Amino acid sequence: MIVCGFDISTSCTGVCVMDTEKQQNFFYYFKPRGSDWIEKALGVKDFLHTLFLNHEIEVVYVEENLQAFRRGLSSAKTLMALARFNGVVSFMVQDIFDIKPEFLNVNTARKSIGIKIDRKSELSTKEQVLSWVDSETDFEWPTRVMKSGPRKGQVVLEDYVYDMADAYVIARAGLVQ
Repeated sequence: MIVCGFDISTSCTGVCVMDTEKQQNFFYYFKPRGSDWIEKALGVKDFLHTLFLNHEIEVVYVEENLQAFRRGLSSAKTLMALARFNGVVSFMVQDIFDIKPEFLNVNTARKSIGIKIDRKSELSTKEQVLSWVDSETDFEWPTRVMKSGPRKGQVVLEDYVYDMADAYVIARAGLVQ
């Protein structure tokens, strides 16, 4: 069985296509800055068509919308924008793939595959999730070299790797169900 996990946001959508042998492919769609949500959705639509043509996906799992405010991170405006975009992309997934997406809560998904977040750790939740996914895969995460600032010359992970790792968690949790 080939499953696809999505971590949908208005800036970057992470995607992981995985089969029951745990072979996986990672993708992302980064939305151009300054574009409105309709332009972003049209870009995702083209991306989804390409994904559909290149993979025989049988089941789709989508990370469920945030359901509550998170201090310092989620305003009502942000939650509404994310929910709207998640709904639009989920509709396009169903339309293009002819598969009704199943929605998974991120905390439940993490727990189902054995990820334990240490709230006392110096590492952020995103970093802990990426570390766990990295230990499960042999994927070479994309990097870039910092061009300026105090970290000039340092090689760092691309920001979107966290979205791809979250998509892996959703796909893997879907397979476990």
